[in-house]
Amino acid sequence: MRIATREAPPFVERSADGQWQGLAIDLWRAIADERGYRFRFVETDLAGMVDGVADGRFDASVGALTVTAAREQKVDFTHPFYSTGFGIVTAKDPSAWISLFRNFFTIAFLQAILALCAVLLVVGVLFWLVERKRNSEEFGQGARGIFAGFWFSAVTMTTVGYGDKAPRTLPGKLIALVWMFTAILITSTFTGLIASSLTADRLSGTVRGPEDLPSVRVGSIRGSASDEWLANDGVAFQSYPDVRSGLAAVRDGDLDAFVYDKPLLAYLTNTDFADELLLLPGTYGRQDYGFALPFASPLREPIDISLLELIENDAWHKRVRAMLGPR
Repeated sequence: MRIATREAPPFVERSADGQWQGLAIDLWRAIADERGYRFRFVETDLAGMVDGVADGRFDASVGALTVTAAREQKVDFTHPFYSTGFGIVTAKDPSAWISLFRNFFTIAFLQAILALCAVLLVVGVLFWLVERKRNSEEFGQGARGIFAGFWFSAVTMTTVGYGDKAPRTLPGKLIALVWMFTAILITSTFTGLIASSLTADRLSGTVRGPEDLPSVRVGSIRGSASDEWLANDGVAFQSYPDVRSGLAAVRDGDLDAFVYDKPLLAYLTNTDFADELLLLPGTYGRQDYGFALPFASPLREPIDISLLELIENDAWHKRVRAMLGPR
């Protein structure tokens, strides 16, 4: 028998010596041993696992193959041996301090600081113009006096008020009074803008569930069950050849989220990207993994019987928990 398969850890993967192994592979081997089937594995792509069985190139397909209505029109499936759903992987948020530090060093924040400095300079020049003659000790001539006005306008706005400088003239006091009330409005507005900017930047590109997917960069695998699920929700995505390359794209910042079968995402995230990626809690949609067989195959009934006996055994459940953890 020619058995089609493709890598989908931990259900199908190659060992260091090139041998096929994994949950689905070992399950098939146990069935074949019990039934006396002779077989060899042939690697193919996801589409080939279905089309190859349908056109007779393969006698069966073994792996993390989801039973769908579209595929059921081409092939028969055995009884499901694993039920799951879709998962969403996104990049881990940096720590709060790193995020805050990064957001402060942006063009928008620099522009806001420069605009505030310009306002302080204008007010400082006004103080200097009305105080420089009658209060030359505190607001001297030239650049020194202008800087003194700038300093006074700044400490007044921030309500620090060191007391080292103060207006002595009536125009200077009137300007100071107006400036104090104006500074309250400026400080409140500026604080609100900074908070809004930091919050918006922190939320942009983040994913907390399926409802966020339409507005971010999403990756998946073309022709997979997750392709159908995303299409039904109107979510466009960039296709990747396998799960590992999609997760690497999320890690590198090329994607905001990668959507695929949750057990496969959980396994690779924990083994290869534990420090960089996050699998969101929750399972979305419904998936059942089964082996694909040709229509009306005489092998379906005996395979189903052996498969059910194996997956009802405690040894199967212990192995699944060891590989994927508790559900």
